[in-house]
Amino acid sequence: MKKRRISNKTIAITGLLLAIEIIFQCISMLIPGGVNFNLSLIPITIGAILYGPFVGGFLGFMAGVIILVSPNTVDVFLSVSTIATVFCCLVKTCIAGLVAGFIFNLIKKKNDVIAAIVASIIVPLFNTFIFTFFAYFWFKDALHFTSYSEILYAIIGLNFVIELVTTVIVSPALYKMVLTRKANNGNY
Repeated sequence: MKKRRISNKTIAITGLLLAIEIIFQCISMLIPGGVNFNLSLIPITIGAILYGPFVGGFLGFMAGVIILVSPNTVDVFLSVSTIATVFCCLVKTCIAGLVAGFIFNLIKKKNDVIAAIVASIIVPLFNTFIFTFFAYFWFKDALHFTSYSEILYAIIGLNFVIELVTTVIVSPALYKMVLTRKANNGNY
């Protein structure tokens, strides 16, 4: 069995995407309330598109670590259930990055732009779906919601739409820019 090596370029660009992720997450922490707009979904999506599911999953996991230590998470969720909070934070974006990378790789042979758009939809979709699941079963009282429909309205009405729109607009555009640059001079 042939052993795959990760190139220095992949490591360097993954590090840059992680730095952007940290900056985006710090910006989202400035928004008051228990639920943040997760702009760090953009670097997760870009990593999944450019380097596959494992880089997407890694960036998603790291986003979960950042979210886990954010003041809103500590204030609202950790006091309710430490295990559920840790699991939710680390799993939701990790799975989103993994799935986006796999789906992109499946579709890119037919049309890479459509594949990038679908991957860009998958990341916020999985992130929101998994968080909504945890919010309903473990955090409903902490978020002061009385029903599942209130949770869906608050999360999808505020968070999901912004995350989806920003990720779907920015990620495929950045992907095409990288491909254009690569085609013009062979590097990215």
